[in-house]
Amino acid sequence: MENNKKTEKAYIQLYKKLRDGILKGVYPYGSKLPSKRLISEELSVSIITVEHAMSILSEEGYISPVERSGYYVAYRENDGFASVSEKEIFRHVKPQHNSLSADVSSLFPFSVFAKTMRRVLTEYGEEILIKSPNSGCDMLRSAISDYLARSRNMNVSDNQIIIGSGAEYLYGLLIQMLGRDKVYGIEKPSYEKIEQVYRANDVDLCLLSLGKDGILSSELFNASFDILHITPYRSYPSGVTASASKRREYIKWSAAEKGRYIIEDDFESEFTPSSKPEETVFSLASKDNVIYINTFSKTIAPSMRTGYMVLPEKLLPVYEKQAGFYSCSVPTFDQYVLAEFISGGDFERHINRVRRHNRR
Repeated sequence: MENNKKTEKAYIQLYKKLRDGILKGVYPYGSKLPSKRLISEELSVSIITVEHAMSILSEEGYISPVERSGYYVAYRENDGFASVSEKEIFRHVKPQHNSLSADVSSLFPFSVFAKTMRRVLTEYGEEILIKSPNSGCDMLRSAISDYLARSRNMNVSDNQIIIGSGAEYLYGLLIQMLGRDKVYGIEKPSYEKIEQVYRANDVDLCLLSLGKDGILSSELFNASFDILHITPYRSYPSGVTASASKRREYIKWSAAEKGRYIIEDDFESEFTPSSKPEETVFSLASKDNVIYINTFSKTIAPSMRTGYMVLPEKLLPVYEKQAGFYSCSVPTFDQYVLAEFISGGDFERHINRVRRHNRR
């Protein structure tokens, strides 16, 4: 077990070293990386460690393997104009149906979850009948904050986390907070309820066509909109995953003008088959202008109508004024159960079990 931990630490360190070299231009776009054997010898790490690191870089779109040749850098800083490959409109991208997690329910530790529910009833008693604070119970917000720091490289305070009954409910809060006078850019195609919620709230939409690695650069930089709503991990129904270059392109768009925000809908990203979770746009962005949303409806069960959003610090006063008066829509009991399930490590054990299953 100790050796596994050391191996994991080594390949994550190597991944970060190579990734940083790519981002700084040490390995420019199109260049070939040193061979696995050479990296292994120069850095005194095993070939397996190098292979793990290369695998993650490839999955995240930093490099691309070429059979019998090696790995080539696929990441580049985009200049805001569509590259030749990006001119392929979405109609040429074959829709993908996600089957990786189709049998997740059979892997869920229901007996452990039921035991957690019974323990909450016994230990907290009538406390579960007390009305939740408007932003959610402190215990759950703290558990999510710790989980995000451990698993997603997101270091946020408890008060940045807002609990609500699913992503659709949280979309509505964001519209009220950010304003109906803004233009919201969404992926085309996107999960139908995203568009339905925005239209139901009578806001102007800008539909942005997807290419092979995310929203087409030509549309991202030439269309006129204020808020960008993205699902970078695996957009539904297309199955398109935003590459590392595209994620930073989104950040570049948001930084170009004051008042722009990104809503990052990170649905189901925990179940990546990669040995390392996908980078979030929130963790990559240097400016305080990304709003992160996730739910437990896929990772636990569709009936678990609990989601959360992470707000930038500078938006907290705006939230309190515009939407902070709404009562939390998730029962206190459900929040306590989730908090115990996460804090006790059972949630992450379940996530890791599914990821191992997906890799197989």
